Amino acid sequence: QVQLVESGGGSVQAGGSRRLSCAASGITSDSDCMGWFRQAPGKQRGGVAAIYTPAGSTYYTDSVKGRFTISQDSAKNTVYLQMNSLKPEDTAMYYCAAERGTCGGNWRRVLYLGYWGQGTQVTVSS
Repeated sequence: QVQLVESGGGSVQAGGSRRLSCAASGITSDSDCMGWFRQAPGKQRGGVAAIYTPAGSTYYTDSVKGRFTISQDSAKNTVYLQMNSLKPEDTAMYYCAAERGTCGGNWRRVLYLGYWGQGTQVTVSS
């Protein structure tokens, strides 16, 4: 049974930083596709970032490139999302997602069909 537990959400001022964590069980952070999605009120859930460690690959949606960094810790079986230079438009519920195997050519689709956590809220105030 796969479980993904997010933590690290909260309120932060614009320009600040926040690190989200996703503790995984039943799936392996350093050999499977892991990632983050977010959903703001009234908007569709969208992919933020993904990582596939065996290939040394990371993926980001354009709006967070240069500001967010995804990483994973094999010893803790945990995936992180370091968010810097936060903007009010980053406000959303952030979800951890995972799928066995590679992220493939479409990481968003691969993860969307996989396993999900319950989410953690990030609120960025101006």
